[in-house]
Amino acid sequence: MATRHGIDLDKARALHARETADFLASRPRSLSLAQRADEHLLFGVPLHWMDDWPTPASLYLAEACGARLTDVDGHVYADFCLGDTGAMFGHSPAPVAEAIAREAARGMTAMLPGEDALWVAGELAKRFGLPVWQFALSASDANRFAIRWARAVTGRDRILVFNGCYHGTVDDVFVDLADGEARPRASLLGQVYDLTEHTRVAEFNDLAGLEAALADGRVACVLAEPAMTNIGMVLPDPGYWEQAQAIIRRHGSLLLLDETHTISCGPGGYAAAHGLRPDMLVLGKPLAGGLPAAAYGFSADLAARAQQAKRAAPPGHSGIGTTLSANRLACAAMRANLSQVMTDDNYRIMLERAGRLAQGLRELFARFALPWCVTQLGARCEFQFAARPPRNGSEAGAGQDVELERYIHLYLLNRGLLITPFHNMLLLSPHTEDADAQRLLEVFGEWLEQARA
Repeated sequence: MATRHGIDLDKARALHARETADFLASRPRSLSLAQRADEHLLFGVPLHWMDDWPTPASLYLAEACGARLTDVDGHVYADFCLGDTGAMFGHSPAPVAEAIAREAARGMTAMLPGEDALWVAGELAKRFGLPVWQFALSASDANRFAIRWARAVTGRDRILVFNGCYHGTVDDVFVDLADGEARPRASLLGQVYDLTEHTRVAEFNDLAGLEAALADGRVACVLAEPAMTNIGMVLPDPGYWEQAQAIIRRHGSLLLLDETHTISCGPGGYAAAHGLRPDMLVLGKPLAGGLPAAAYGFSADLAARAQQAKRAAPPGHSGIGTTLSANRLACAAMRANLSQVMTDDNYRIMLERAGRLAQGLRELFARFALPWCVTQLGARCEFQFAARPPRNGSEAGAGQDVELERYIHLYLLNRGLLITPFHNMLLLSPHTEDADAQRLLEVFGEWLEQARA
C-alpha cells in the first residue's frame, strides 16, 4: 500500500477516477464550450493558468453573486475561492455595482482626475498611515511602479524578495533559492536576461540572511508580503518584523509591503493590525470590488524624494503608469467599496467565520490523526500537508502535494464547494454562511474517510 501524508494513494486515485467521470457526465454544457474554446483560445482558456483548475475540462460560469457561483449547467457552488481575493467581499457587492452602473453612463476614462480619486486617496491615507498615493490597474503594475520609484530615489539597482514569493507578473521577483543559490524561477517563460543580477532572495523569517543580503548597501527595497500567501501561508515569527524593519532601515533600504492578499487581515491590512511602518504599500485585487484597480502609497519623506527624482529627470516617459490607470470607473468603484463594503462590521463577520472554519479543520484532522496543520490569516485559512506550519518558502514548498490537492479539490467541487486551485486556501466573505463552512467540513470528512491510510 502506497501512502503519503496519511493518505492511501491507491484509494485516493481510484476515488479520483470516479470523480472525474462524474464531473464529465454532469456538465455537458461546460464540455461543449470547452471544446469550442480550443479553436481560438490558447490552451482553451482566456488566460492560460485557468487551465490549472483541478477539473478534467474547464468549468464555465453563468453567474456569480455574493458567495455563490452558478455554472452553465445549473450547478450551484459555495465559493471559498472568491476570485483568489478579487471578490473577497463577495461577487458584485451592491454599492460597487451601483457605482459602476452610474459612472459607466458618465464617462469611464478621460486621463483627467475626478473627485472620487481625492476621496479614495484620503481614505487610504487614513487606513494605512501613508499620506500620498498613486493608482494602477493591478497589483502587478503597482509593484512594478513602486520598484522603479525605489530605485529612482535611492540610486540603488538591487531589490530583495523572499524565497517562494509572488508579487504578480513583475520580472524582478521570479528568483528562487536552490541549494542556497539565487536562481531564476525554472517555470518562467521568455526570460532573456539574468534576473539575479538585480534581485536577491532570502528566506522569510531568517534575520541573519536578511542582514547579509543587505550589508553592501546596494538594495533599493525589500519587497515582501507581511505574511507569505502564495506558496502556502507562512506567518512571521513573533518579533520578526520589528527586527527586520530595523535591519532594513539600518542599511538604507526601503520596505515595500504588498498587501494584495493580506488585506484579509482587517480594514488597514496586516501592517495596521500589527504596527508595521512601510515606506511604500501596495493594494490590489479586492480594492474595487473585483473591478481591475490597484493603489500604492508613499511615506511623506519618500513622496518628497520621489517628486524630486521626477523633476530632476529629463522630460519624457518615466516607465511608470498606464493610460487607463485611475480611470473614472475604477475610482468610483474603489470609493463605493471602501466606504460601504470594506467596513469594520464586514471584517468582523469574515474573521469570525474564518476562525470557526480553521478550528473545524483542526478538529477534523485530529479526528483522523492526520499530521496536517491549519493556518489562519484574517479572513483566509489554509490547510497544509505538514505537522507544523512552515516558517519559510522552502518549508512551505516541501509540504505541497499537487496530486492530493487535485483529488481533494475535485471531490469538493463535485459536491458544490469551490476552493482556490493553487494550494489549499479558503477565503470567507461577508456572504459566506456558517452552513456552507459546516458542509465543507462534512464533505471533506467523507473524502478522508474513504482515502485515509
